[in-house]
Amino acid sequence: MYDLIVIGAGSAGITAVDFAAQLGAKVAMIEKWKIGGDCTWHGCIPSKTLLHIAKQIQTARNAQQFGVLTNDSAVDMTQVSAKINQVIEDIYQHETDEVYMDKGVDVIFGEAKFVGPNQLQVNNQILESKNFLISTGARPYIPEIPGLNDAHFVTYEEIFENETLPQHLMILGAGPVGIEIGQAYRRLGSQVTIFDGLEPLEKIDLQASAVIKSNLVEEGVQFVKGFVTAVSNQDNNTVSLTVNNDTYTGDMLLVATGRKPNVQSMGLETIGVTFSVNGVQVNEKLQTSLPHIFAAGDCTGGFQATHYAGWQGFQAARNALLLGTDKGVLNNIPITVFSDPEVAQVGLSESKAQEKYGNKLIVSIRNLDHVDRAVTDSAVDGFIKHLYLENGRILGATIVADRAGEMINEFALAIKNKLSVRDVANTIHAYPTYGMGIQRMTAAIAMDDFVNSGSGKFIQRLSGLGKSKKLEETAVK
Repeated sequence: MYDLIVIGAGSAGITAVDFAAQLGAKVAMIEKWKIGGDCTWHGCIPSKTLLHIAKQIQTARNAQQFGVLTNDSAVDMTQVSAKINQVIEDIYQHETDEVYMDKGVDVIFGEAKFVGPNQLQVNNQILESKNFLISTGARPYIPEIPGLNDAHFVTYEEIFENETLPQHLMILGAGPVGIEIGQAYRRLGSQVTIFDGLEPLEKIDLQASAVIKSNLVEEGVQFVKGFVTAVSNQDNNTVSLTVNNDTYTGDMLLVATGRKPNVQSMGLETIGVTFSVNGVQVNEKLQTSLPHIFAAGDCTGGFQATHYAGWQGFQAARNALLLGTDKGVLNNIPITVFSDPEVAQVGLSESKAQEKYGNKLIVSIRNLDHVDRAVTDSAVDGFIKHLYLENGRILGATIVADRAGEMINEFALAIKNKLSVRDVANTIHAYPTYGMGIQRMTAAIAMDDFVNSGSGKFIQRLSGLGKSKKLEETAVK
């Protein structure tokens, strides 16, 4: 009898078993494929490696403006693929089954199916446990478009295995995956066209969307706004798309239209766990309809991010094994799109904050041409935006900058700990950094609030400062 059996070895699963093992629990982890999940094998790790490689190429291409003379060189996709695989292996060496077995975790490879509230069948073996955690992740969502299922296409699960640079990469979806891969392949040398009914990253922030679209268009990425109504293979190993009654043809098609939870084939319906195509239903403690069975990460159908899945995995293991419970569902989750520049957001978006607070909302924006480090890096396309109330309470932030993913963590910490604009302003930041832009914009707000407040004006008068312009003009006359 185990204390906890975890189904799925992605970010949520490996975080949960790691913590459970440290507690001294008897724990097993079931995985039908490879430990590490999407993030390690065809998500965060390979995509960020590809983006890094593409950025080196772009840097070399633009080096002449800084006085560095370089020659154009061709891209060898076999070497690009080899580098991606090397990085994956470097990460995976810390996640192998041997690593977890050394920690006392029973690692079992196979498909898991519930045969009872406390019984799980794996490889014709019945395992019993007091508690379970479902962390089976998600898979690519393929939209129902006429001809798509019969056409040649790839998803994020196959794109990083590619060893041939396409002449024309067509991408369905202008979300994070489509934008990141589209920009990377354009920099590698492909013609890239991105199709979506919305503007790129529109769901994150309209102002951020405009900056990213402008930058990618300048780099040569084409955007087509509209919905694909038909897909078909051509005789010359190309694929054609119909959008707005126009036809587009390319030699590679990437479908990046989102993901859907992996919830089928586990026998959940036989034991009464509530789920749907949208995921396993959980409460704020991450319990399913059976309180000893928990679910965490992408399979719940909530916010999908590796860091959130890992956090939920920890919370689920804690709630399953220790007395008391902690909340496992949050709204304040930082996100980053690793385009160039990056786009990061935490807390409420401007549109959501406007809906909730109306004219009580205050929006502060600092363009990057007022951030010294961005100027030195010639990376001034972007901004820092944060939302707050009159009392200084920070509600959310959106950043478009070269270091946006690092910068957003400061706002995440501020929101979680209910810090005010003044708290951030009063914290010394290193100079010259992108983060200094955050301090300077909050300091400007804090100083303005103080100078114009009743107490501020009183202190100014006591100090012999703050004479009105009218008095000064009278003295001059």
